[in-house]
Order: sequence, then C-alpha cells, then structure tokens
Amino acid sequence: MHTKNEEDFHMDYSFLTKNGTPKKSRVGIVGATSGYGYTLLAQIAQVPLIELRAVCALSVEDCQRVLLELGYKKENLVICGTVQQIQTAPSHKVLILADYRLVPETDITALVECTGNPAVGSGLSEAALKKGKNVYMVSKETDSVCGTIMNQTALENHCVYTLVNGDQPRNLLDLISWGRILGLDIICAGKSSEYDFVWDPDTTEFTCLNDTDQPHEPMPGMKDLWHYRGPETLRQRAAITAKYRSVISADLCEMNLVSNVSGMAPACPHMHYPVARISELADIFIPREDGGILEKTGVVDVFYNLRQPGEASFAGGVFIIIRCENEAVWKILAGKGHVVSRNKKYACVYLPYHYMGLESPVSILLGDLMGIGTNEGCRQTAVMAAVAQEDIPRGTVLRVHGHHHSIDHMVPELWEKKDAADIAPFYLLNGMSLVRDVKKGAPVTLGDVNLEGQKLYELYRRGLALD
Repeated sequence: MHTKNEEDFHMDYSFLTKNGTPKKSRVGIVGATSGYGYTLLAQIAQVPLIELRAVCALSVEDCQRVLLELGYKKENLVICGTVQQIQTAPSHKVLILADYRLVPETDITALVECTGNPAVGSGLSEAALKKGKNVYMVSKETDSVCGTIMNQTALENHCVYTLVNGDQPRNLLDLISWGRILGLDIICAGKSSEYDFVWDPDTTEFTCLNDTDQPHEPMPGMKDLWHYRGPETLRQRAAITAKYRSVISADLCEMNLVSNVSGMAPACPHMHYPVARISELADIFIPREDGGILEKTGVVDVFYNLRQPGEASFAGGVFIIIRCENEAVWKILAGKGHVVSRNKKYACVYLPYHYMGLESPVSILLGDLMGIGTNEGCRQTAVMAAVAQEDIPRGTVLRVHGHHHSIDHMVPELWEKKDAADIAPFYLLNGMSLVRDVKKGAPVTLGDVNLEGQKLYELYRRGLALD
C-alpha cells in the first residue's frame, strides 16, 4: 500500500464513500474496555465502513460485558484463546481474545493500540506492521519512545502507522500540516492543558475543573489580572494559581509526539503553561521582543485556559500561532472576529475540541481506504526526560501510574535531541530499578537503569539512529 502524508487530502471526507469499492476496515482494539477504547468501541458501531472484528483487554469478562452494554449480540461474540480457534471462528463474529499477542493473527486490517503500556504496545504494533496490518496508535506513551521506528517499519512493510484524531497530537499535527500547505509561518503550536481554570467575576470564586474533584476558593485578586497587559500579568496569574498548576506528564508526552512528527522543538523543558484566555493567545505565544514569552520560534507549548463560567471551554483543544504576512488581509480577518495580536503581527488559529474515540474512525478510514497517515519523516526531535525532585537511591523501582501516567518523585521535562544523548525516555522507565543513585535535579540517564535485553530500548535506539 502506498502511504501518504496528511497534506495529501482535503477535508471533504465524503470521498471515502465514493471510491467505488465495497472495502471496509476490519478493526481490532487492544485495551478496549475503558477510557479511549470505550469511546471508540461505542462510535465504531455507528460507522458503516468499519466492522469490529476483535477486542482484547485484561479481562475477557470485561470485554464481553462492555460489548453487550454497547448493543452487540451475545451470539455474535466468540472467545478465542488459540490461533486455531481464531482461524475457525466465523468471519462475521467479534473475537474476544484472552491474549493480546493473538490480535495480529486475526484477519483485521486495522489494529488500534489503547493499552498505554509501551512494552506491550511496541511489541504488538511491530508484529502487526510486519504482517502488513495498519496500526493506529492511541497510546502516546508508546509513541513517545518508539514512534519514530514504527513509522519507518510501516514504510518498509507498505502499511500505515499513525496517531489518531480524537487526541491532541494528531489533531494538532493536522492543523500544522494545514498551515504549512498554505505557506503560513507557524510561530508556535500547542494545546491547552486538560482542565480549565474558571473565575466568576460576580462572586470572585475560582474553580479548577477536573474529572474527579473541583477545588475552588475565593480569588478576588484575579479581578486586576483579568485583562492581559503583558508577561507581568502572566507572572502574577501564575503566582495566585500556583497550587493548581503543575507540569503534567500527559501534556509533555503529547507535545513530544507533535515535536517528533513536525520537527518543531519544545519551547522550554517544562512548557511555559501560561494561565491565559483564548483571546490572548496571539499576544502570548510570540517572541519576547514583540511582547510575548517565546525565546525562539517554531516551537510547541502548553497553556492553562482561563475563562468565566458562561464562556465556552477550549476543551483541551489545539492551536497554532501564525505570522500576519499581509496587513490588509488580516485587517479584514480581524474584523470578522478572528484572534489577532494587539500589534497586528500575529494571529491564533484554533480547534477547541478533541473528541477521543468519537473522531478516531476517520483516521482509521483514511489509513485503511486511502493509505494516509504514515509520517516517513518522523524523527526523535525531542526526548521526554524524568528529572528527580529529590535524591532517589539505587534500587528504587520506577513505576508509571495514575490518571496522568506519572512517576513518583519525578517531574517530566521535554529536551531537544541534541541535549538528550544519554537521557532515558520517561516511558521507557516503567518497572525498571535504578542501578545508581539519582541526585535531586538530575535526569535519569540510560546508564542509571539496566537496559540489557529490553526490547523497547532496542526500538528506541533504532529510531534514534535514523538520519
């Protein structure tokens, strides 16, 4: 299959149904019972061009329960524990697999990897690609370590490896490719962090939105900081919201993926995370000499969205900041309400959404039916480091856990490749024991852990070596 980049198609998706062939995607999902996988399972049932063929998760019972909950008929489900059972199963049945290693043995055309486990996801994806099956990578942790070599493996095996729409990295990469094909000068590309900061001017109540809890407090000081006057406003906002701000592993991991595909460098190791309103973005993510916060351009970054209760959310969406090349053109566009900087030199283009599995079927269809998705130029532009927040002794086992997939006592940083030759990628470290002490403020290096026989490290090393 000839693979193409996202720049090779326009946004009229109806052409997918006009190709004159009855071909459909036959999808297998690994990590299918919760979160992203669940939203994708729910949506696939609504897409005529996709057939669900296989599901796999930690529990066969959970797979069966979720499929029944979503309206699949029990008589159309079959549990398979061996290759022979797969080969003899009727072609119209949904296969529930007890072992993820069996998924590439099925007759799927599309593997969707949702486990969030790099050791599992990398081996599974490589096996599928080598069998000529397309891989749609949801697990950003896996891609941050070995996405580079996976893109190359897809190219060599004439199939597709790609990130999926519905999560910020692919949505942002599509927006970047849109800007580039139009010849726009992209100064910065980024996303909002997952949860909004909401301030009520009537009550002065400040609320930090999140999934499980919504801490709040009176914050009268925000009144004087509501209107952006320059970087000093950001410093003051950061100070009064300090307890709600942190460097989030998931955010930096997503920017790692965008950096590797786009070639855009991290704006700074921690990302700037300004507390900002949407209308201010074109005044903030611009060079310092123009009143912004960037020391360099062509970078990726993250912000916290600040809004009032009645205002629409950025919803963890994505943006690009572009240079306004023609004063007359941008005067017209500013008059239509687009976000243009006060100095009229920059503008913000943004997509305030990422609908998880709801939009991922588009990526699957573009890959399976059109061969679109593989980024053959993907290179390890940035490496996500794990930096010790305190002295950590030899023998400590590092474990990724929690909602944001973090490691205890480690803060993530996103380093340019040129500065990261001996840095161990953050998500390579899961389950590894330190063989040396790591001092506070130091990154974990490749020499601080035992990498002998680690397949994930071998994939990372091969990707790092690509020109």
